[in-house]
Amino acid sequence: MDLRDNNPQKKWKNMDLLTSLEFAMTGIVTAFKEERNLKKHALSALLVTIAGALFQISAIEWLFLLLAIFLVITFEIVNSAIENAVDLASNYHFSMLAKNAKDMAAGAVLVISGYAVLTGLIIFLPKVWALVSG
Repeated sequence: MDLRDNNPQKKWKNMDLLTSLEFAMTGIVTAFKEERNLKKHALSALLVTIAGALFQISAIEWLFLLLAIFLVITFEIVNSAIENAVDLASNYHFSMLAKNAKDMAAGAVLVISGYAVLTGLIIFLPKVWALVSG
């Protein structure tokens, strides 16, 4: 007999697919409501999506653009989750380990944002240059 079956906490662990999806959607909505940087990333995503439509970028360009958008948003949500968990675990008291964890998570967002900027430049600079020069 598995002793974990009697664990009252198990009722919160993926009761069924629909419940799991509901928890995931709640997490996404919470992140968008509470995280200022996520709102900025979403606005940037909207703007580059409009630019992609206006410049009629290719299917391959769309794939890279959407990959960049979804990676940045995903990393920002993970960063926020890490920050919340670290704050909870450290009881809001200063700890160098807590600071390092939060800084590293923020650094991961910065790295993937750099990828997104490079992707946007590679896709859009030639199109903007062609529009301006001729």
